[in-house]
This record gives sequence, structure tokens and C-alpha cells, in this order.
Amino acid sequence: MDQFSVKFLIWATALGGLSAVSLPLGSFFGLRTRPRPAIISTLAAFGAGALLAALSVEMVAPTVFALGGGDHASHGGDSHRNFYALLAGLILGGILYFLLDQLVNAHGGFLRKTATSVAYFDLGPRRRKMQLVRDLSRFPLLQDLAPEHIDTLVAMVRPVAYIDGDIVAAQEQEFPGVLFVLEGKVRASRDGVVVVEMGPGEVVGVAQLVLGLPNLGSAVAVGDVVGLALSRENLDRLREIAPQFDRACRELTAERMGLLRGEMTSRRELAEQWYEKASHAVKSGSVLPSSDQLQRARESHSGAPLAIWLGILLDGIPESFVIGAGMVVMLQANAQSLDALTFGAVIPYTLIAGLFLSNFPEALASSANMRLQGWGRRRIFSLWLSLMIITAIGSGLGFLLADSLGPTGLILAEGLAAGAMLTMIAAAMIPEAVHLGNANLVGLSTLAGFLAAISFKLLE
Repeated sequence: MDQFSVKFLIWATALGGLSAVSLPLGSFFGLRTRPRPAIISTLAAFGAGALLAALSVEMVAPTVFALGGGDHASHGGDSHRNFYALLAGLILGGILYFLLDQLVNAHGGFLRKTATSVAYFDLGPRRRKMQLVRDLSRFPLLQDLAPEHIDTLVAMVRPVAYIDGDIVAAQEQEFPGVLFVLEGKVRASRDGVVVVEMGPGEVVGVAQLVLGLPNLGSAVAVGDVVGLALSRENLDRLREIAPQFDRACRELTAERMGLLRGEMTSRRELAEQWYEKASHAVKSGSVLPSSDQLQRARESHSGAPLAIWLGILLDGIPESFVIGAGMVVMLQANAQSLDALTFGAVIPYTLIAGLFLSNFPEALASSANMRLQGWGRRRIFSLWLSLMIITAIGSGLGFLLADSLGPTGLILAEGLAAGAMLTMIAAAMIPEAVHLGNANLVGLSTLAGFLAAISFKLLE
């Protein structure tokens, strides 16, 4: 390695450290000031906008413009081959980030960010809701229920179970509520004479509640019965707010009272259509996890500290490579005057500004989140300081690696890094901002960050 290569390696390492110095800085302010969620939201959105600008202007635009024969083709090589390499890199980078992120989150890495913590704690309730929707889709009585009422219905029902011989409703007594039968059978009889047996997909108790009459017979579990119960009060409320459901209840009541039950026609197709509408209508109900939930999650993942560190490192690796690779591109564009180059002349201002501005709120928000989990200040700050050092070293390694690649290989590698970073923005930074703040302000803050980053082009 000649003296010029050593000098440029040092420059690449310095640029990596410069872009990442905002990590310990953001951590320091996050630990000392305890920023309000609205402030974190605004800064996270601003950082996301700045990073989007850096990626689009510095990494994607040159290769795209080269297709038209513009002056931005600083990588050299065939422009179409380079463009396809960029597309492949973006796709592979996004997939790679997704897979690695899932891996570290499974071992406790989700605790590093508010957005990933919320997503983790929200997954269980969401799965339960989706299962309820799937179960309820089997009942023709509900298949005309409008999507806007699905979330209300899911909140109203509760699971129930009976063993063989249990009395679901006694004769001449007020019926306690509607029972949606999922498994087993319920036998309705009057004065010891069996009237009908109702199995999976059928509803017990509608006629009595609609008519306001006491139970004309008794309803007894035949074998083990599993179902979903809807109380009288909730049934009345749902009928009031959902005219389609009220009509379906009255029609079913007419069938029952006229003893015209018969064999119900299969409505599997309608059930699937209803499920599709309902699954989109169910609201996630995302809320910030409590400190007790976070503490239990941290204790249940023995490898959480390492996973959190690896997760943060995963977020930072792509940017360190981008800086080193960017240095190689800059040197290739100035190959005729390397000895006259100064450090200021090779700084990709928009890229460095975008990374700096995005790193600060990320470290600030994550540090505040870790502090709420009971982590010590020194431990948190050391984590972010180590990441700054690794980013600087990674930029140097990125410079060495990119210097050995051809034009197309370099663009493929840049695409990998850009795809991972874009996926991280969409999966973590923007959701973090939205969870903590106002959606409209998030949009404006993202725009402000984008404009701030591209304005650094004026310095080049």
C-alpha cells in the first residue's frame, strides 16, 4: 500500500468517525435531558428525511442518471449493467437486513428501539385478534357485518368452554347471551324432548334475546364445547350500531321460531370474503409497552444486551461501508489530480450530513428507551461510543474492499448497503416517529430533514 492509499484510508476512517460522532452525542443528550416523546418523534422523522436524501442523491441518483448519458456516471463501466447491479443490490440488501433484524430481535434486540419494542408487544394481541376474526368468519350471522364494526365485535366476544352435560342455558330462565359454537354441540330440548342440536358454525340464543323472552327450553353441552360468548348488553349495542347485523338477527329469529332451521347451505366462500375484509378492519391498538413489560422481556432474553448491541451494529454497518465506498468513487472521479486533493474536497457533504443528522435522533431515542428499561447510563453511552469507533473502522474497511471491486461490483455493494438502510428507515425510524408523535408533524419533519441534507450540496 503506497503513501497515497494510506492517506486516503485515514481519510475514509475519519469520515466514518465524523458521521458517527453524533451517536455518542445523541446518547449523551438522551440520557441527560429525558426528552419528551414529541421531541424524539420530530428528531427521528428529521433524521429519516435526511438519510433518505443522502441515499437518493449520493447513492441512487448517479447510477440512474448514467442511463441517460449524464455527467453523473462517476463509477465508470456499462451504465445498464450498473443499473441492474444497483437494483439487485437494493433488493438483496433489504432482504438481508430483514432476515438479520428478525434474528437479533428474536434474542432481545427489539429492546433497542421504541418502534421495535411496540411491534414485539403488539404481535401477541394482533395474532389473537386475527384468530378471533378467523373463528367468527365461520358464522353466516356475521358475514354481512360492515368492516368498520369488526373491531368492536372482536372486543366484545370472550372465549368460553363447557364439558359434557354442562347447562349452557336453563329452561324458563333468561338467556345469558349468544354463544357462537366453534367446537362440539349444544342440544336444545324442551320438557325432556330434543328439539335440535347445534354444532360448529351455529349460534345459540339469538331468538330468545331478540324477542326478549325467557329460554323456552334448555341448552346442554354435548361433549366438550368451545365457543365465543356475546353478552345480552353487547348484542343489543351491536344491533343498534350495525343495521345489517340487526336484520340478520331478526331473520335468524324468524327461522328459529318457525322451526324452519333445515340444513344451512355452505357459505365458505362468503366466509373467506368476510375474513379478508375483517382482517383489514381489525385495528392493531398499538400502545407503548409498560416498564414492567419491558423489564420482563429483558429478563426473559438472557442474551438481550448482546442482541441489542448487534441490532444497533446492524443498523450502522451499511452506512460505514457507504462512506468508504464513496471515498473510492470520489478518488476515481479525480484520478488525474490525486496529489492535489485536500480532505475538504473529498467530503460527500450530503451523505455525511444525512448520516450525522439521522444518527443523532436514533441514539437519543434508543438511549432514552434503554434508560427506561433500567440500563445504567455508563453502559448505554459506552455502547454508542463503541459503535462510533466501529463505524469509523468499518469505513476504512469499506474503502479497502471497494477499492478492489470493479465498477459494477462496487455499485452492487453500494446497492446492498442502500437497500439495508432504506429498509431500516421504513421499518424502524418512521414507525418510531409515528408511534411517538403526530403523523402530520412527522411528515413535515421528514421533509425538513430531506431539505436540510440536500442543501449541503451547495458546499460541494
